[in-house]
Amino acid sequence: MEWKWYLWFIRMAVMLLVLERCSWCTTDACLEHERIALLHLKPFFNYRNQLQSWVEVKGSDCCKWERVECNTTTRRLIQLSLNSTKWEDNMEYVMDNRNLNAWYLNASMFLPFEELKRLYLSGNVIGGSLENEGFGKLSSTLSNLEILNLSENYLNDSILLSLSELSSLRYLDLSINKFEGSSHLRGFQLLSRLNNLETLDLSGNSLKNTILFHMRNISSLKTLRLSANQLKGRLDHIHDGTQWRLTNLEELDLSGNLFRNNTISFPQGLSSLKSLTLYNNHLQGSLDTIGLSNLTNLKKLDLSGNQIESFQTFKDGGRKLELTHLEELYLDGNLFNTSVFASLNKLSNLKSLSISENQLKGSIDMKDLEAFIKLRELDMSYNELRDFVIHQDISGNHFQIPLSFAPFANLSNLKALLSNENKMVTEPSFYTSIPKFQLEVISLPKCITSQQLSCKLPTFLYYQYDLRYVDLSHNNFSGTVPTWLLENNTKLEDLILKGNSFTGPLTLPSAPNSKVSLIDISQNKLQGQIPTNVCSHFPHLSHLFLSKNAFEGDIPPCLSGMKDLSILDLSDNQLSGRVPEELITKNSLTILRLSNNNLSGHVLPVILNANGLSKLYLDGNNFSGEMANVDVSISEFPTSLREINLGNNKFYGNLPRWMGNVSFLERLALSQNGFEGSIPMEFCNLNRLEFLDLSENNLFGSIPSCFNTLNIKHVHLHGSRLSGPLPIAFYNISSLVTLDLRGNNLTGSIPKWIGTLSSLSVLLLKDNHFHGEVPVQLCKLDSLNIIDLSQNMFSGIIPSCLGNLTLSTETNKILTDSKISPRLTGDGLVKTLGALGNYYYPEGYLEEVIEFTTKSGFLSYEGNILTYMTGIDLSCNNLTGHIPP
Repeated sequence: MEWKWYLWFIRMAVMLLVLERCSWCTTDACLEHERIALLHLKPFFNYRNQLQSWVEVKGSDCCKWERVECNTTTRRLIQLSLNSTKWEDNMEYVMDNRNLNAWYLNASMFLPFEELKRLYLSGNVIGGSLENEGFGKLSSTLSNLEILNLSENYLNDSILLSLSELSSLRYLDLSINKFEGSSHLRGFQLLSRLNNLETLDLSGNSLKNTILFHMRNISSLKTLRLSANQLKGRLDHIHDGTQWRLTNLEELDLSGNLFRNNTISFPQGLSSLKSLTLYNNHLQGSLDTIGLSNLTNLKKLDLSGNQIESFQTFKDGGRKLELTHLEELYLDGNLFNTSVFASLNKLSNLKSLSISENQLKGSIDMKDLEAFIKLRELDMSYNELRDFVIHQDISGNHFQIPLSFAPFANLSNLKALLSNENKMVTEPSFYTSIPKFQLEVISLPKCITSQQLSCKLPTFLYYQYDLRYVDLSHNNFSGTVPTWLLENNTKLEDLILKGNSFTGPLTLPSAPNSKVSLIDISQNKLQGQIPTNVCSHFPHLSHLFLSKNAFEGDIPPCLSGMKDLSILDLSDNQLSGRVPEELITKNSLTILRLSNNNLSGHVLPVILNANGLSKLYLDGNNFSGEMANVDVSISEFPTSLREINLGNNKFYGNLPRWMGNVSFLERLALSQNGFEGSIPMEFCNLNRLEFLDLSENNLFGSIPSCFNTLNIKHVHLHGSRLSGPLPIAFYNISSLVTLDLRGNNLTGSIPKWIGTLSSLSVLLLKDNHFHGEVPVQLCKLDSLNIIDLSQNMFSGIIPSCLGNLTLSTETNKILTDSKISPRLTGDGLVKTLGALGNYYYPEGYLEEVIEFTTKSGFLSYEGNILTYMTGIDLSCNNLTGHIPP
């Protein structure tokens, strides 16, 4: 019995030892010394507490910290993403003043991360390394470092000496720095030591032509980006007679430089080059491309954004442009006419041709088009094509068959057809041919020009069943919404029918479509209720735009349960009832726009639970309630909210003081309500606020004297009962673009410090009680282009220097949001397409509105029209003397 007990004891000991060892092997926590090293880094990369998950708690797993990635087995750190963590707010200002913000990095702080593979430090305005603490110190320890991103910093050529010692690098991004190539040339030569380097990005610097000579030996390179530098002269002179040894180079980007003339020539040694980009240079006239004959493997050529008119024939017999392997050709934004197709018809392997924004007019010869037998993508947007001519071999007749796109019917490989903003006429009714192509992408916005009030969809669309992206916006198509497009194309992701004349109720296809991600049927004439089964038909819908129709009734409750819904725009309809609380509080929704309906109820308590929402627009409804008596702390207010528009509703009472604690707000509009009392001093705490509109309320008292602590750009306080002099509040605010104080009871004169508002573009002081002279300091405002001082008591002469104002229009006058083009998720062609057509959905909807009187007409101007608006109104004052010439 004893030996059995002994054997059992041995087994248990071995099992415990194995379990203990396995536990050690699969530990979930990161290494302690790496955690401590990250905490040492934190003070240098923690602007506005972006690294708040990096906590000084022993045992905290740093692999779960934000911007950190670890090896799942060893738990060693392999990626560190510290992009834009030194500065965050107003990064444009920081980059413009990099010389003032630059600092020096101690690269030794990264030594503990021995398995680090990827290090991202872009956008931190690093000016270099501390003495003897450069990146070269990492060479022996960080032997696995493959990716280093130092873009958007303030580095110069001297950093290259230490970078050349990181022999394991495969990817090095040094774009948008201060490299000039005039000093430390040996640094660029030493980069040839990096035998594993495959991608080098030096875009956005100030490099000269000599850089090409000093980098000619980096033989491992596959991708070299030198865009937006100062390379210039003729392309056939850039190599100074030397041979490049970049035998593995596959991609060369020379866009945004200063190359000129009409000859393209490249040296020997680029036999592997597959992609050449010369976008946005100064190539002009008739281009001689014989020098491209060395690039025998070239597949992609981008010559867009130049001033090329045609291609010269080769000198050895008059052959046309022949690049036997070329698959992608981009000629956008040049001066080509329709004859260019004849000079391209030898490109038998061409799959993608983009020739938008040229001077294509009239007709295209069918023989030239049929030469592109393998063409898969054709973009002819923004030209003036009116018709296509088919040359019939037998009859020799010329049929004008525009919108049927019959000239493309035999291009069986065609997958993408983009023809934005051309001038197509409706197709003849007798055309019934079935096209051989099956498109994945079709973009035809703003194309139809017809004498008819409305027209029907192109018939060839009935034969398409592989579409992923459809944009037929702004064409005046009529009838009911073409649900058959969804039924025939089960892979369809984006359907854009905006700005047509579709009528009747919104009907849905007979079967659900789980692929659909974006639907835009805004700006039509649809009526009735929004179908309650819209959610079950499109379960993965992320963007839904139904604005500017005539929908009525309630908002479908099912929209609250759509887990992928990110942007919902139901504005400018006739919807009524209450807003489902779950719709505002759902985590997936980032933009909710319900403006200009008949919605009602108390929404403030619900807004306080909108934890995922970024931008909320409830203006132009019947919402009511008192906001000031709500007990709100900063911890309760949703930190995601950046933009709120509650204007033109029925809110009342004092302005809420607690809103001054919401320091992350960027845009706030509470105009056209029943608010009363004074503007709370707490509003001065809104440090990020750039747009404030409190106009057309019953506010009284003086304007708080603390606005000059803000980064504010647009202030609208018109139409209330504010009093007192023009406050020192606005003194020296260099960011201020719009100051609208019309229709108040303000008194006194315009102070001389008005000349400190260096960005002021719009000054509206109409209908107050200002007096005194019009100050000459207004003449110092170089950006000023709209001035309204009417209906006051100004006296004296008109300053003659006002005649020197250029009144130049400025884009900063416009309150703009960036716009995003949809992207497809599929593989192959549709995934590689860039901006699809000209469809963009905005990231925000607050626009700058300027009211101004011209020819006795008091009108509102908003959007892009403001870039063209200038004006001076000095009427209804007590001015004397002459009007300056």
